[in-house]
Amino acid sequence: MKRLQFIALLALTLIYCAALGAKLFAPADYAMQFREAPNAPPSERFLLGSDELGRDRLSRLLFGCQTSLLLAPAAAALSTFLAALVGTVAGYLGGWWEKLAMAGVDLFLSLPWLFLIITVRALLPLDVAPAVSVLVTFAILGCLGWAASARVVSAGVRTLRNSGFMLNARAQGCRGWRLLAVQLAPNVKAVLWAQFLISIPVFVLTEANLSMLGLGVAEPLPSLGGLTRELENFSRLGAQPWRVTPLIVLFVCVSAFQIFVAGREVQA
Repeated sequence: MKRLQFIALLALTLIYCAALGAKLFAPADYAMQFREAPNAPPSERFLLGSDELGRDRLSRLLFGCQTSLLLAPAAAALSTFLAALVGTVAGYLGGWWEKLAMAGVDLFLSLPWLFLIITVRALLPLDVAPAVSVLVTFAILGCLGWAASARVVSAGVRTLRNSGFMLNARAQGCRGWRLLAVQLAPNVKAVLWAQFLISIPVFVLTEANLSMLGLGVAEPLPSLGGLTRELENFSRLGAQPWRVTPLIVLFVCVSAFQIFVAGREVQA
């Protein structure tokens, strides 16, 4: 498992380095059109060919990785923060507070949140600016994806609430928010980190689903999900197999994240 986890971590590192250095590695800007060469095959000029508008596919893939793989962790951080806030308070206070919070979580989990995200995103104008569409898409993901993590955090805090070191801290006069911040919070850090890592591939896939429906990141800004929309035309895949590259990168990213997180849980 350690070797497989190392390979996954290496793959993620390479992809993230390519995404962070998109401006350095990309042959052209992601929106630049070479109108004399639409749908060009791979060549020395276009390593992955060009799309229908003559835009370099490799450049768009690099910038698409940058969009998806940098903003998905931001959405995961927002989601984990909300889960930590709700789960920690509910598990620490217990009683009716916990029952009320968990009832809200159950209600939230019972909703088809993917369809809720689609509905909220569809209410926005279709001609919204690309930067706004990126912020809105991933903000929605972060605000709606916290419920499952909150349940896990609440269960962990409930277990720690009456543990020996907490009783010892109370006996020494530690009370209120100081008890929560100094004694309890450091012991929940591992749970929050695991939930953060688990959320990243979920949000990458959710953004891909939204983009496949035309409700994700707006053109001309690329994302991994937006680039896979070209796969809708299966008749061209036989003649242009290089179109599958964004899907392969998406699969590698999500699989590597899952393998890395699973490896950490086994070691723990």
